[in-house]
Amino acid sequence: MKAILLSALLCVLPALAQDAAKPRVRIVTSYGPVVVELEPALAPRTVANFLRYVKEGHFAGTIFHRVIAGFMIQGGGMLPDLTEKPCHEPIPNEAGLAVQGGLRNVRGTIAMARTEDPDSAAAQFFINTADNALLDPKDATAAGAGYCAFGRVVEGMEAVDRIEKVNTILRKGMQNVPEYPVRIKSAEVVAAP
Repeated sequence: MKAILLSALLCVLPALAQDAAKPRVRIVTSYGPVVVELEPALAPRTVANFLRYVKEGHFAGTIFHRVIAGFMIQGGGMLPDLTEKPCHEPIPNEAGLAVQGGLRNVRGTIAMARTEDPDSAAAQFFINTADNALLDPKDATAAGAGYCAFGRVVEGMEAVDRIEKVNTILRKGMQNVPEYPVRIKSAEVVAAP
């Protein structure tokens, strides 16, 4: 009987460990792959939203359409011709929850892009290429709501750094657009090591 229980427990433990693991997403860009580890305990709705887009294949074929050296690279919502890809409804801003858990907009973190409305994030995300404390929440007002960081780069920061250095231009009324498209070829959930 003990052997059966021990055997059953040994079968269940790896599954439990996998469930507790933080999800990882491999984003393949035209400048190389980037792997981000997500923080569902610190930004649950944000992580679920991002994973939904990953699983639907939304990011494949989009570009990094806004690149600002010393600040961040933004992508996930625009096609190469700068038309916006259709998205689901926006999600609530969880920046305050993330910061309370210690996740801030520092170099290598991935965060949600949004408009002036704090609760307008949908599919677009950015990767901080510097420590950007100015993007963390300051207070409960719309102006001080911040941008929700929800994970960090664990592999491929060199690809992010290469993207950050591309030449940018004004295109279709948008500033900081890479002169040549920086493509997101795919994004998929991968197993943690």
